[in-house]
Amino acid sequence: MLEKFQNLNISDVIIQALNEMGFEEPTPIQAGAIPVAMAGRDMIGQAQTGTGKTAAYGIPVLEKILAVEPTKDIQAVILSPTRELAMQVAEELNHLAQFTPIQTIPIYGGQDMERQLRRLRKCPQIVVATPGRLIDHMKRGTISLSHLSTIVLDEADEMLDMGFIEDINLIMAATPDTRQTLLFSATMPKPIQTLAETFLHDPEIVRMKAKEVTIDLIEQSYIEVPDRQKFDILCRLLDLQEPDLAIIFVRTKRRVDEVSEALKKRGYSAEGIHGDLTQAKRDAVIRQFREKTIDILVATDVAARGLDISGVTHVFNYDLPQDPESYVHRVGRTGRAGQSGEATTFVIPREIEHLRAIERLIKRRIARRKAPTFSEALEGAQQAAIRRLVAATEDESAVTYRANAEELLTHFDSVALLSAAIKLLTKEPDMTPVKITEEAPLRVRHSRRPQGRRNDRSRGDRRSRRDFKNGSGEQRDGERRFTKRRHFSPNSRNRSENGQEYRRTEKKVHKEPNRSVFKPYFKD
Repeated sequence: MLEKFQNLNISDVIIQALNEMGFEEPTPIQAGAIPVAMAGRDMIGQAQTGTGKTAAYGIPVLEKILAVEPTKDIQAVILSPTRELAMQVAEELNHLAQFTPIQTIPIYGGQDMERQLRRLRKCPQIVVATPGRLIDHMKRGTISLSHLSTIVLDEADEMLDMGFIEDINLIMAATPDTRQTLLFSATMPKPIQTLAETFLHDPEIVRMKAKEVTIDLIEQSYIEVPDRQKFDILCRLLDLQEPDLAIIFVRTKRRVDEVSEALKKRGYSAEGIHGDLTQAKRDAVIRQFREKTIDILVATDVAARGLDISGVTHVFNYDLPQDPESYVHRVGRTGRAGQSGEATTFVIPREIEHLRAIERLIKRRIARRKAPTFSEALEGAQQAAIRRLVAATEDESAVTYRANAEELLTHFDSVALLSAAIKLLTKEPDMTPVKITEEAPLRVRHSRRPQGRRNDRSRGDRRSRRDFKNGSGEQRDGERRFTKRRHFSPNSRNRSENGQEYRRTEKKVHKEPNRSVFKPYFKD
C-alpha cells in the first residue's frame, strides 16, 4: 500500500523510512494534510490523538528541508504542550528522517541545560520544544528563529488550556513573516480560532472527525478491577485463553518493563517495547513476535504505532487509554484479515466514565465479565492440557511411543497414567511474587472551563502537563519563572514521569533519572 504514500509525491528516502516503520497507507489526516502542507500553505488540521498527525505535518516539514541547500540554521520548530509529547514527536521525526542528514532534537524543561546546548551545537534542522524552555533558549541567545521556514503548533488546544498563550505570542513574534504555520488541534474553540486568525495567512482547514468504528469480528469485554489486582488476573486470563499471539497495552514505559519482567518471572514468553529501547532492540523484539519466538508483546501506544503483525489473537488493555480512538487502534491489532479476535480491558472503578466514552465512539456496549478465580484458571489450564493430549493422539508420529505405552499399562492403571500425563502437561497458575507499581487513574477533562486555566486531565503516556518544582528544585516540562500569569493554583499537583497526577501528600512514587530516549536516532 506504500504506493498511496508515493502518490503524495513523497521522496524515496521518506518512503523507505515509512516502509521500515511498518506504515502501509496514509491515514485520513495524512492524506488530507500532506498535499496542503507540501504546497506551502498555512493549514489548520483538526484531528484527534492517535490519527497519525505527527507524520501529517512531519513529512511536509522534512520534504521542505530536503528541497533547499543545507544550512546550520534551525529550519523548523514544533511547539508541544508537554515534554512527553515533545520526546515522542522528536523520536518519530528522527525515524522518518533516518535515511536523510536531517536531525531533530527535543527541548523541554527538566532536562539538563548544558546537555541541550551540546545538542544545539550540532546544528539540528528541527527543534521540538515546550514553549517555556524554548523561550529560555531564545533569551539566552542559544536559539534563533530568524531563519525559520516552518512552525507547527501541535495540540494547540492543550497549549491554550495550560496557559501558554503569552508564550506562543512571544515565540510567533520572533519568527519571520515568510514562515509557514501549521496548527493542529483536536477541538476548535473560539480561542483557537482567534489564534489562527492572528498568526495564519489564509489557512486551509483539513478536518477529520472521529469516525464511527465497527469492530464486528472482535469479542470485546471489560473487567472492573483495582490496579493492584490487574497482574494476577492477567495471568489467569492468559492461562485460560492460551493466546497464540497477544499484545498487552500499558500506559507508561515503566509499566512495560515491570509487566514484561513479571510475566517472564512467572514463566510466560514475553518481551516489551517502548521509546527508551534502541531501534535494534525494538526490531529484534518485533521480529521475535512475528516469528512467534515469543507469544506476548507488552507495549505502549506509541511504541506499537505502525505495527502490522498478522495472527494476533488477543489484545489486553492493561491500562485504559485516555483517548477513545486509541482504544480502536489497540483493539484493531487483532481480528485482522477476516479472523476473529478477543479484546479484554481492565478498568479501574474510577475510570468507568472513560469506558463509556469508548462505547459511544464504537456504537456498542462492551460486555462486562467477572475476573476469573484461581480455581477457574487451574481448571482452564487442565482443559488446555487435555486438548493438547487429545491432539497428540492424532499425530501419526505418536505411534513410535506405542511400545512404551503398552509396557507402562502392564504395570500401572490406565486412569493413573492419564492423570499423570495431564498433570505434567498442565501449566498450573504461578503465584511467584512480583512488583507492579500502581498508577493513578485517568482524569476526566471537562468540556467547558475558562480559557487560560489548566485542565484536570492527564493523557497517559502521551499527554501530561508541566510539572512544578520537585523536592530537589528541578524544573520540568517547560515550566518557567512566570508562574503567576499561568493561573496556577497553589494546590497544584506533582506528577510522575509518566504524566499522571499525584497529590503532594501521597506516597512518593518511583522516579527514573532524566535521560534522553533518542540516542539511537540522533545523528552525530
